[in-house]
Amino acid sequence: MLKGFRDFILRGNVIELAVAVIIGAAFTAIVTAISDKLIQPLIASLGAADMGGLGFAIRPGNDATFLDFGAVITAVINFLIVAAVVYFVIVLPMNKFNEMRARGQVAEEVPPTSEELLLEIRDLLAAQQQGGVAPHVGQQTPGTPIVDQGGTPPRH
Repeated sequence: MLKGFRDFILRGNVIELAVAVIIGAAFTAIVTAISDKLIQPLIASLGAADMGGLGFAIRPGNDATFLDFGAVITAVINFLIVAAVVYFVIVLPMNKFNEMRARGQVAEEVPPTSEELLLEIRDLLAAQQQGGVAPHVGQQTPGTPIVDQGGTPPRH
């Protein structure tokens, strides 16, 4: 049971996910600072003096009923910053890298189907029985019997 857990933890995907969570947590502080110290002052300079007070109270005098639109706007701005950074720093370069790697790969040869292999075996056996050279693979259509020199199909 512990071996299975160890294998699960040491798999690449789990380790990458753990690193992503740690980096994401550290990145949150950067995004919050950008939003609080750069973007909110810019928005405040356009009109509202304080984004934190943007909203209204459902029951005046009760802070628990205050609908804080400023906090929602700040959260949306934080989300857009994170989404843009993740897209332009991680997703876009990874897509370009995958495209470049895919261009460098040669397309894999498609393995023959069972029917094609059986046709090849049939043609080789017929050539051995006749003492001649085997025809090209797939020359005869499936279902067409092999006719020997006497004009009769072989018995199986």
